Amino acid sequence: MVRVTVHFFLSLLLSLSAMAQDAPEEPKQINIVYGANFTKNEAEYPGASIFSKDERQVQFEHQGADLWCDVAIYFQRENRLQAIGNVLLKQGDSVEMTSDRINYDGDIKLAKAWGDVVLTNSSMTLETDTLRFDREKQEAYYQDKGKVIDSANTLTSQIGRYFMELKKYQFRDSVHIDNPQYILDSEQLDYYTTSKNAYMYGPSTIVGDTYTIYCERGFYDTKIESGYGIKNTKINYNNRIVEGDSVYFDKATEFASATNNIVVTDTINKGIIRAHYAEVFKAKDSVFATRRAVSISVQEQDSLYVHGDTLMVTGKPEARILRAFRNAKFFKKDLSGKCDSIHSEERTGITQLIRNPVLWNVDNQMTGDSIHLKSNLETEQLDSLKVLGNAFVISLDSVSMTGYNQAKGKDLFGKFIENELKIIDLIKNTEVIYYMYNDDDELIGIDRTICSKIRITMENNDIDELTFFTQPDGAIYPEADLPLEERKLTGFIWRGDERIMNKDDIFDEDDNNLELVVIRGIENPIDIDAEEEERSKNPLDPVNNIPDPVTTDPKSRTERKKAK
Repeated sequence: MVRVTVHFFLSLLLSLSAMAQDAPEEPKQINIVYGANFTKNEAEYPGASIFSKDERQVQFEHQGADLWCDVAIYFQRENRLQAIGNVLLKQGDSVEMTSDRINYDGDIKLAKAWGDVVLTNSSMTLETDTLRFDREKQEAYYQDKGKVIDSANTLTSQIGRYFMELKKYQFRDSVHIDNPQYILDSEQLDYYTTSKNAYMYGPSTIVGDTYTIYCERGFYDTKIESGYGIKNTKINYNNRIVEGDSVYFDKATEFASATNNIVVTDTINKGIIRAHYAEVFKAKDSVFATRRAVSISVQEQDSLYVHGDTLMVTGKPEARILRAFRNAKFFKKDLSGKCDSIHSEERTGITQLIRNPVLWNVDNQMTGDSIHLKSNLETEQLDSLKVLGNAFVISLDSVSMTGYNQAKGKDLFGKFIENELKIIDLIKNTEVIYYMYNDDDELIGIDRTICSKIRITMENNDIDELTFFTQPDGAIYPEADLPLEERKLTGFIWRGDERIMNKDDIFDEDDNNLELVVIRGIENPIDIDAEEEERSKNPLDPVNNIPDPVTTDPKSRTERKKAK
């Protein structure tokens, strides 16, 4: 029994000791350092001691802070005081606050200052009319508009909070940064005074000398004018508007990149690029795009869609060059095609289909070693067509739906009128197979002819008339007299199953099943303080290593390097 009793008391003592350790410290009393003149006024300030300056100001001290003023009303029992006139509050060697008045509560270490309040430390100055300084939490905050000035920026807002240990401001409501190089406006902004980094929340706009940025969640390094947006971001960047789920920009390198659901708009040429990864090089006036990339040229309700595994647009507005690499395809009304690569030049109006090209003009399939399309520079309508080397034209016979109308030659030259192909000229070693019908769609026979040149006149995108030049040699065969194996010219390849019927057909299965990279901060919140600490260890590399919050997937950058 004795052992149990001793054990009980030992346990009790240990518990009481632990409770004593966990119990909050008793508030320490405000100390009078210099009281000068002493009076009391029980009618107006019951229980208070009133001190006023003589040749020097009244001074108080409380747990590492000193306060000077002209008049102090000190409530010793409540451990609080009112400081009036030329008030100065100093905390160590780092923080000073001046004002007309301060009410200070020693129990909770809270100072409320008002009247021309100025809070300063070694790196910044805060000015406001009313400021609360919580010395326990080491936070200062205002709710009636304030201004912060540091070595780089002047910041104003309606509401602000300063976290002294983190050296961080949290601004809300009508946030404005004024800098000689740019203007920033935001609904909410976190600002670190050491790094001069800003984190934006809600509708935010940055206007620089050569760019305008809008986002609703983003980061901005105010020293070098670099950062990113990850919600509803839009950059107006040298006659191009860049939009995407995540957009990064850097003024020094004149570079911007975007990830997921990107739209790059050419405001001068009315061109649009859509992709899931893109880069814009402002100094070079160029755009690189990949991952379901498509270029859209708006032309009087008849837009041209160009796709490739990689798209590049380079050159000044009047001399833009569009290049589509690997698995290139295009579509516009009544005209589509595919090849290994496409090269289109604004200055000449010439679009080249390079390596294994095939072109469909409505139901007419055209192939050759290379195909060139030329647009009228004034009307922006199609003007002419060239098929160079092994030119071949095929269309399915629209009546029988079994035979094929065919014409071939060394080269082909076509003429468009109001965007409709009207004339086709085939030259050198030309051959034709053509199914001929009467007005009742009864087969007359199959024309098979060889000559040096053939002109095909089109009407409503169908063959209207054939004209043979220079000693044509051929005949019209009754269907029964021309064997099936002789109804196809040498080199005949029908690629109808590859035909691009609409703008969605330019994408293949891989494009349509593309998985988008995960962008940090859109769905999952980011610990800004931890990110700021990490950023101080790993500065951004704007071109080769796009910053960590934008995307952790390096695939797109690898694709860009391969393309180059």
